[in-house]
Amino acid sequence: MTQKEFNDVVVSQTERCKSLLTAKGSEYAPKAAKGTSADRLAHFKKAAVVMNSTPKAALMGMLSKHLISVSDMCTDDKSFPKEQWDEKITDSINYLLILRAIVEEGTHEED
Repeated sequence: MTQKEFNDVVVSQTERCKSLLTAKGSEYAPKAAKGTSADRLAHFKKAAVVMNSTPKAALMGMLSKHLISVSDMCTDDKSFPKEQWDEKITDSINYLLILRAIVEEGTHEED
C-alpha cells in the first residue's frame, strides 16, 4: 500500500466516523444536536446507573461487543464483505471517540 492509498483510507475512515457520530447524535440526543444543553453522553450515564457502574465502564461493556466481533472476523478463515468491516471498525473507533469525550468531561468536572 502506498502512502497516498494509506492516507486515503485514513481520511475515508475518519469521515465515516464523523458522519455516523453526527447522525447518531441526533438520534440519541436530539436536543443536544440542536444546540441545547441536552447531554450528548446521557445514554452512557443511564447505562452506568443500570449497571451500577460508571459511564466509562458502561461504554467499555458496549465496546467489548464490537471488539469481539472484529476479533472474530480477523481470526475466521471466511471472507467478510467490506461493508461489514466498515461497520465493525467504525463502531469500534466511535466508541473510543465517545470514551474520549467522557474522559474529557470528567477532567473538566475535576477542575
